[in-house]
Amino acid sequence: MIFDFKFWRYFGRQGELIHNLQNTEVRNFNRRLAWILVLGVLVFALREIWGMNTASLTPLFAAGLWEEYTLARWTSLVGTLLWAGLYLAFHLYITAFLFSRLTKMTWRAAIVMQSYVVAVLIIEKALVFLVFALFGYTTTLSMFSFGPMAATFIEFPNQYVNHFLTYFFNQLTIFTGLIIAFQYRYVRSFTEFSPKGILAILITLHILAALLVAAFSLLPITDMLRGFTEGGNII
Repeated sequence: MIFDFKFWRYFGRQGELIHNLQNTEVRNFNRRLAWILVLGVLVFALREIWGMNTASLTPLFAAGLWEEYTLARWTSLVGTLLWAGLYLAFHLYITAFLFSRLTKMTWRAAIVMQSYVVAVLIIEKALVFLVFALFGYTTTLSMFSFGPMAATFIEFPNQYVNHFLTYFFNQLTIFTGLIIAFQYRYVRSFTEFSPKGILAILITLHILAALLVAAFSLLPITDMLRGFTEGGNII
């Protein structure tokens, strides 16, 4: 038997989707997935065009360096689009491959699972962008995460520790819980691991990912970009 994959129809009916994946062949999945990826790239592009993460380029604009500013904005947009492609590909294909290898779940189940994970991540970024656009300013922290709480209550003498912990908790959002719920349901349905073991592994993986992102966030990416666009030395 064959069933037509309809992304939003099954978003809140994962049990029915899992049953269909276990017993029938899926049709039109790649077409629906392509639209999700296009929407994801569009969200990243709109954020960049609006001005998110471009504060470091403001001095060029204020100084009237129009050519340098335009070049910097285009460079930033191209970099954002490349990052969007890598970001979406990692969370979709690479992560699905790792799940299929480590848990022995089928590739079809893993890629469908991660398509919903990617959709949740896109929705989160779109909502954050919408709030920032409505209020007219941005912050480095998400209002859906524990980052603002960490920035308020965590105080260590070492500022690098403060920044690291703030970035770490900024990666743990209410959407992270939804993603874990999606992954837990799929892995449990397509593998023979114990429920407690699955949950422990998923939570551990997300914590490790948050730690890596927090460590990466401490790198002087802004200074490196400014040095590149201004023709200066990065090191």
